[in-house]
Amino acid sequence: METVSDIKVIDAPYNKQITFQKVEYENGFQFIRLRIKEGKRFTMMDLDAGTASACIETIQNWLDDLK
Repeated sequence: METVSDIKVIDAPYNKQITFQKVEYENGFQFIRLRIKEGKRFTMMDLDAGTASACIETIQNWLDDLK
């Protein structure tokens, strides 16, 4: 059994929507879920803390390069 709570919804380019969700399981394990909506299609990806951290670092490096 899992409990899912919305954290934030972002409207992205090309008519896409990204929903960030907190996912908690009965055993205490937690993920952050990225739910990407493209028209009627949905893509969901669950990230653990280590993977989420690596994604944040990669995005931050890309943003720093833009400056």
